[in-house]
Amino acid sequence: MRASNGRAVSGIAPPATTPDDAFFDELHRFEFAHLAERGESYLDYAGAALYGASQIRAHDEMLRTRLFGNPHSEHGPSRAATEAIDAMRRRVLAWFGVDAATHIVVFTANASAAIRVVAEAYPFGPERAFILAADNHNSVNGVREFARRAGAAVHTLPLDAELRLAEPGARLAELARGGSGLVAIPAQSNFSGVRHPLELVELARHLGFETLLDAAAYVPTSRLDLVRCPADFVALSFYKMFGFPTGIGALVARREALERLERPWFAGGTVLYAASGAERHRLKGGAERFEDGTPNFLGIAALEAGFALLERVGSERLARRLARLTAELLDGLAALRHGDGFPLVRIHGPRGAAARGATVAFSLLDRDGATIPYESVELRASEAGVCLRGGCFCNPGAAEAAFALEPAAVASCLDALGGDFAPACFRECLGAPVGALRASLGIATRRSDLRRALEVISLWASWASPPISRLVSKSGRPVLSSPAGTSTYAPSLR
Repeated sequence: MRASNGRAVSGIAPPATTPDDAFFDELHRFEFAHLAERGESYLDYAGAALYGASQIRAHDEMLRTRLFGNPHSEHGPSRAATEAIDAMRRRVLAWFGVDAATHIVVFTANASAAIRVVAEAYPFGPERAFILAADNHNSVNGVREFARRAGAAVHTLPLDAELRLAEPGARLAELARGGSGLVAIPAQSNFSGVRHPLELVELARHLGFETLLDAAAYVPTSRLDLVRCPADFVALSFYKMFGFPTGIGALVARREALERLERPWFAGGTVLYAASGAERHRLKGGAERFEDGTPNFLGIAALEAGFALLERVGSERLARRLARLTAELLDGLAALRHGDGFPLVRIHGPRGAAARGATVAFSLLDRDGATIPYESVELRASEAGVCLRGGCFCNPGAAEAAFALEPAAVASCLDALGGDFAPACFRECLGAPVGALRASLGIATRRSDLRRALEVISLWASWASPPISRLVSKSGRPVLSSPAGTSTYAPSLR
């Protein structure tokens, strides 16, 4: 890969092929041909996984040959729905290495809804604090509002320069002297891909805390064993695991932990009885007391085909494949240079492949070392058929750490902007970057996707801001043009 002045911007030798490559090439042909037909290089698996063709065929077959009804009735279609839901609870528990003797699956709309189940029912108070990693999705950050309303203290575990937790064990031990509470950490950062040590779960429980593990970014590419990682509450979304169906998540909870939650209200489907005039009600036991209204029984039944796809691929094979591709992407980004040798890319988080997932956050730098606004790069990449994500990815803590934003400056700008907030205005107020780019890999990622992304990104090496090139989009139309008298660089985007 070369810039227009002829300087090499990526000198990485092509990796040797492995038996896994042949397997995933075949998988791509049979399961993800629709992706190739669209001409997209999809690198946003942390946002949503892509569904395979076998899942859609299985769902179509199920809808054509079976009949399901509202599980709150007693007729045949109702019983079929109930049986499908119960079978999928067992399936989910088995996937995480446990069973109904110790754990319960509460089906929710997504991981955020699973977290809210805990947030609104956890017995926060002056002696029960909320402790969360600075690196957390906003769905976890929002739990602090429930905690503060109950008079609980809120503490944040800080990050180091690699966006890993900074001495979390010592910090938890110190906080344990002040009482118990709920500790919330992500198994994997949705911002940087950092994998935080799962041993923290057992340590926190040993110190007297209960634990909430956000596993939404971790479980799509790695198996989570809840015997070895005994989190009290685990939140996840199935569309992040295998793309279809959307609108289904789960809270996987230890039985004794779920029983300690105190629901502040009731809804249809959650009660044994409710009386209007007498103002009495009694909640059901187990998962149903937390599953408001009619469950998404058709969506829940569709989960089986997604698990079958992941089983066919194999967790170890997928993890091995993505670790290798992630290392190649990190090497490729690090090798990109401007013509004068200045780095084009700054990685946010670990530069190496150890203790990280298949998610990479980065920014592009101009010739003077200033950060190029992520919106410009995201737009140009999209026009070229490369699907990246830009912003803070609903994880302001990791973004603030990545760009060394001072809390006082952030507070001042947010207060000043109020309802007129927009990323560009926030950036102008701070005089600093406020978002990054993210490439996240998954089951259908190919090396050609990485090459294409690196080629598109390398265009910014030849021009300051914005880059000028005769880049050709997936539709065949030029998306950028060169001013008269300037050279152009038009890489192949095959």
